[in-house]
Amino acid sequence: MLSPKKPDNIIVLIADSLRYDSVHPTGAPVGLGYTAANGTRFTQARSGGCWTLPSTASLFTGLMPFEHGADTHSRGLRPGTPTLAGLLREQGYSTHQITANVATTEVFGLDEGFNEVRRIWQHVPAVHRKIHEIMVLVGKPRLRKKILTTDFVMGKLSEDFEASKVWLQSTVDDIFSHARRVLRDNTARGKGSFLFLNLMETHFPYHVGPTFDTTAEGLVGRLQEVVSLYHLVNQTWLTQEDNPIAAAQMQILRERQILAWQFVASRVDAFVKELHETGDNLVVFGADHGDCFGEQGWSYHFSNVADAGNRVPLYWLRPNGDGAGRVVDTPVSARDVFHGVLREVGHAHGQHHIVDEPERSLPVMQSCWYNNQGKTLQRYRYDQMAFVERDQRFLYRQGEWWTAPVSTVGPEAQFARMPGKSDPIEDVVVPERRAVFRQTLEGFKAFAAEHGG
Repeated sequence: MLSPKKPDNIIVLIADSLRYDSVHPTGAPVGLGYTAANGTRFTQARSGGCWTLPSTASLFTGLMPFEHGADTHSRGLRPGTPTLAGLLREQGYSTHQITANVATTEVFGLDEGFNEVRRIWQHVPAVHRKIHEIMVLVGKPRLRKKILTTDFVMGKLSEDFEASKVWLQSTVDDIFSHARRVLRDNTARGKGSFLFLNLMETHFPYHVGPTFDTTAEGLVGRLQEVVSLYHLVNQTWLTQEDNPIAAAQMQILRERQILAWQFVASRVDAFVKELHETGDNLVVFGADHGDCFGEQGWSYHFSNVADAGNRVPLYWLRPNGDGAGRVVDTPVSARDVFHGVLREVGHAHGQHHIVDEPERSLPVMQSCWYNNQGKTLQRYRYDQMAFVERDQRFLYRQGEWWTAPVSTVGPEAQFARMPGKSDPIEDVVVPERRAVFRQTLEGFKAFAAEHGG
């Protein structure tokens, strides 16, 4: 049931790129004692997109990437799209984004509806001033390309240099401090707050400590780890016949995210507890998307619809304690955070509640192929759509259907091609949901055809 009144404050806390199995390596959550005991846990939540821009835009709009337009192809939220921040602002909330990721800001239009976007890199001193500029030059061609085609080149380029600080130092405590300040100031003004917080510790390069460090032993091992991180973030494997990251190195990178989560887990849990116990606050904790370290043949978090890249942790803590300790195993889409939050405040735009009606959620995922400086090999130039139904994942790619079981603990099962005339929407989806699945597929196909995917 819905809360009897609007929450005093609404906080959506996102750990960027955090895989479900980094938090739940054996099924139970690591480091989330209070969060799990006092919230509803979703075990089968999937992000709408596979990297920060499309997946965050889906959280903000409740739409699929092909609907909101913020994706690898067009890279910008479609003008006029209603956003969670904008709709909550209409409800009287003061809306604030405190982020460690430049991709959630005005660069791609994800500032829409916020009274304030606080870029944490502008509020912390650089720990490694001399090398953070070098990292951004070699690290994010997709952002450089976007920035260099705008009318405000110098300003955005300069901001991107500053944003690279979050790759070299932890900012989780800074973000939490800023969030407390915003909540305190708005409370003093008699205003409720909507906060969206993005944490980058679990994102590349996966912070294993307060500042950037390697985990391998010996000078050679550390150098190999750094080189592997370079290849991972620059997606060089998309342009080469063989993946330049060896399997052993890929496992080291995989373990980096696990260590990164362990580094911040207790602080995240303590902060959730603080927020949840201070006033009648709604707190949502989760991830925007996951990350791939070789699963389904993918590396990093572009272009894939693997469970590694789309299955995400998701917890919902209501102010009245309803749903505490509940576990929802029904497959859901994380983009329905949008509808659930709006239902909590009684907004008509909220079509259903992810906690109360998980069966109405459509766990559909989409990815767009990444054009790596014009050099992406032809075999990777396709868009993908997938959905989860009856403990199976169904993947649509280039006119063919593939399937694999839902991943659990252990290695992810490979997709297998289904027979030529298979139609899982007709064969597997229950009749009352077929029309909306079919509509989603047709919308995706039209989008992919328009953009060469």
